[in-house]
Amino acid sequence: MRGRARGLAEGIRAHYGGSLAHLVLVLCSFALTCYAGLRLLRGDTLGIAIWFVGAALLHDLVLLPLYTVTDRLAQRLFRDRRGKKPRSRDTAGGSRPVPGRVNYLRVPAFLALLLLLVWYPLVLGRVPGFTAYTGLPADVFWGRWLLITVALFAASAACLLVTRWRARPRRDRAGR
Repeated sequence: MRGRARGLAEGIRAHYGGSLAHLVLVLCSFALTCYAGLRLLRGDTLGIAIWFVGAALLHDLVLLPLYTVTDRLAQRLFRDRRGKKPRSRDTAGGSRPVPGRVNYLRVPAFLALLLLLVWYPLVLGRVPGFTAYTGLPADVFWGRWLLITVALFAASAACLLVTRWRARPRRDRAGR
């Protein structure tokens, strides 16, 4: 029995490319997605379909080019002074290279925009009468989002400075 199960697992790995547990998890996620989609489409099917197509078009035709251009500009900002891109260092064992310095802009920008996306009704004051639920005045959310954004970029800048300081040769650090 064990040999048969092991043979089945090896056959799945050979054809599927992953383990049996991975295949079960992927199939369960597809089943959950289908269930959620069917429950969602019981309501306003045409409205949901229009919203989905509109969101895909907005992303592909407007947002993707916008953040691609922004990322290219950020990469140029972090280019080495000699006109070369910063070199990445490979770690032992042939693993992935160390990410570039542009990620010190990407990560806080992504987190700030994600917070804005999730909380935009409150941040932009689009929810009237929400004070009763939060106990906070409606005008505090914009300032708090800005403070969180500044803190994210400040923490990222501190991480960049520490990384650059640690990358300097030991004799330069001891001399100063």
